[in-house]
Amino acid sequence: VEARGGEVRAGCGVRSIELNEDKTVKHLRLQPKPGGPPGGEVLEADMYVSAMPVDIMKLMLPSDWSSLPFFAQLNELEGIPVINVHLWFDRKLAAPDGLVFSRSPLLSVYADMSTTCKEYADEDRSMLELVFAPCSAAAGSDVEWIAKPDEDIVAATMKELERLFPLEIAVDGSKAKLLKSAVVKTPRSVYAALPGRNKFRPSQETPISNFVLAGDYTYQKYLGSMEGAVFSGKLAAEVIADKASGVASKGVKAVDQTVLKSMQTPAVCES
Repeated sequence: VEARGGEVRAGCGVRSIELNEDKTVKHLRLQPKPGGPPGGEVLEADMYVSAMPVDIMKLMLPSDWSSLPFFAQLNELEGIPVINVHLWFDRKLAAPDGLVFSRSPLLSVYADMSTTCKEYADEDRSMLELVFAPCSAAAGSDVEWIAKPDEDIVAATMKELERLFPLEIAVDGSKAKLLKSAVVKTPRSVYAALPGRNKFRPSQETPISNFVLAGDYTYQKYLGSMEGAVFSGKLAAEVIADKASGVASKGVKAVDQTVLKSMQTPAVCES
């Protein structure tokens, strides 16, 4: 980005998305900082892209957009909790070089970072990074793992690893010894891929001419994942490129009829 003349700014939280009279984005107002403008710095651009998770996007949504069916369908999507577990062992494990989908009901995917990632490269000791999911009732788990202490989560992970790798890992520590661990809980992560939700995923192009969506919850071929997030960014970039070059884009995805009907049905208040 910077090599092409762009600027990457970290630690600049957005306070609000402020609109023109025609509901297009006027500018972004950032959170106030010491020494900065009292109301927060204003950023203006030709195009605006949101890569926020769906739950944050709903919180940041300008009130004038909430009545648009395109954005109303976001209420049908909701993030679910995900737990990441990091385990450091005293020896090298025979894990494959790459991301592995697990047959465990608790551990969806994992990787030996000492082999797959140069930042963690180690020829003598393994560092496993695992996605502990589902971890809540909303995601289909019988146990609310997201509310459990880290010790319980690590213990459950080690028990599953013992079952998956009986020749290398034992809960009693008689084989590969666990040196240290870290548990990272994300209360709202990827969207819940429940039956019937796919039709509510919005396109990257929106009814707002200068506002584009990205994120794994947007409509593309992958479910909630890093792959989906990256691919959605590519599709968002295509929308911007098409608009800039005057090429016809793929257009805004039609909103499901159930959303349209719900918005037409008057609310009934009972006294």
